[in-house]
Amino acid sequence: MLAVQLRNPDRTVSLPGNRSVSSLLEELDIIPHTVLVLVDGALVPNAYLLGDEATVEIRPVISGGASDYPQCVVCRKPAVIAEQRHRAAWCGTHFPDHVTAQVRKAIDNPPGAEPSERMFSYGDRILVAVSGGKDSLALWDILLALGYQAEGLYIGLGIGGYSARSHVITETFARERDAVLHTVDLADTYGFSTGSAASMLDRSPCGVCGVSKRYVFNAFAVKNGFDVVVTGHNLDDEAATLLGNITRWNDTLLDRQSPFLKAKNVNQTRKCKPLYRLSERETAAYCVVTGIEYVVEECPLVDGNTGQQYKAALDVLEHANPGMKAQFLFGFLDRSPLNAQADNVDTIGEIVACSDCGMPTTGTVCAFCRQRAALRQHSVSESAS
Repeated sequence: MLAVQLRNPDRTVSLPGNRSVSSLLEELDIIPHTVLVLVDGALVPNAYLLGDEATVEIRPVISGGASDYPQCVVCRKPAVIAEQRHRAAWCGTHFPDHVTAQVRKAIDNPPGAEPSERMFSYGDRILVAVSGGKDSLALWDILLALGYQAEGLYIGLGIGGYSARSHVITETFARERDAVLHTVDLADTYGFSTGSAASMLDRSPCGVCGVSKRYVFNAFAVKNGFDVVVTGHNLDDEAATLLGNITRWNDTLLDRQSPFLKAKNVNQTRKCKPLYRLSERETAAYCVVTGIEYVVEECPLVDGNTGQQYKAALDVLEHANPGMKAQFLFGFLDRSPLNAQADNVDTIGEIVACSDCGMPTTGTVCAFCRQRAALRQHSVSESAS
């Protein structure tokens, strides 16, 4: 029997062996391109034949395979991952080259840029928003390998054991590469954690988290002289965000959705997403084949997040139409009003300095300061009662 470990949530099932990975996934009712399959710790494609006593791990958001056993498009050796969207497969040696090439293309030819304009240059100081997850660590690893001046910033969100594990993994990653890692703890610096703020304000944890991270990354970059903030948002993230903005017809957010946002106002830094051409599948596989340890489990506060629901819907469509996500996102970026403007900026509308903290906002007080004020008011009310 096969011992099959499934993740998020973690559980183990026993199933008959002597079958292909494809057959196993079909029995488990798992869409192949949404998972990564490892046998005894090694990544395998869908055509791989499982013995009767193999140890199989199935990780979310990653998969591979084809109807016939695939060969690497570079060297013709057996492939460990195949991507229908690219109509190609790669061995463990050449797959990282494919991922790096996609990042180079994103950096060198960002949507909405002038012909010779790049996301950033080798002279720029780059701040990488790192979380301990696959995307941010893969991005930091690639930028360091390419020779960029990339330092990391980890934000302690106060999400129990999940935050503790994420911090340790991020610190280990930086130490092994002799890279600079900065840490800002929300509770120590601003007096609240994600969970406590969400509970006190009766708001979504993801909403509190998003406002906090955007503020801290920008404020830290401005204060410490960084030229650009880069995040690990990938193709799946951006396509899901686009779908959400379209279904709600959020013109403001649609107008500003781009992986390349210049800073044109006071106390702003350029913001870039060099992974936007790569799927979650590809970034997770990059970490596996290059030996990067990352936090596999999802944030425990993410339950019910609408972004996850949009991703699930797009996964179903991608399964039937490989490449659909890329066509959806890239088609929008090609047509976006923001990207048609040579002076593309990172916010639509008039930007002023927040009256409380001086960071950029479209109102009198920025969202982060309003959030902190609401928390202080809640504490005062609690004390009075």
